[in-house]
Amino acid sequence: MPLQRVQLFLAQYPDLKVILFDSCTHTSEMAAATLGVAVGQIAKTLVFIADGNPLLIVTCGDKRVDSKKMAKALNVRKVKFANAETVQEVTGFAPGGVSPIGLLNVIPIYLDISLFQYQTVYTAAGTANSSLPVDPKQLLTITSGTVIDVC
Repeated sequence: MPLQRVQLFLAQYPDLKVILFDSCTHTSEMAAATLGVAVGQIAKTLVFIADGNPLLIVTCGDKRVDSKKMAKALNVRKVKFANAETVQEVTGFAPGGVSPIGLLNVIPIYLDISLFQYQTVYTAAGTANSSLPVDPKQLLTITSGTVIDVC
């Protein structure tokens, strides 16, 4: 069902098409190798808990989120990675396949500024063997996201 939720959302954007793979691409490195692109073009979607509230950070596959920088940017005191159970519960996706679209719940979505150095980035599309190529500017629009600098 996760892939179908993403595809249902994408029905309103006929220019966007999900790519399916025969093998698992649940890490940025695996996805980049499969797609033949730079690791930075893999837009990894991470779930964090900030002062008790879930949120998504989408950033380049070769970047690490700085939790102190994130806490300051969001004006919160405590930031931590969500555990696998929380990720599944909040997004409806398993870790490794978390997509910033087709979410089960409405939660804040932040796109790290690093994504915008690329014309095309590749997000997971709900499974560990799917990807969605998209212009970061269009991703910002379709997710109703906010640009942030947390890496």
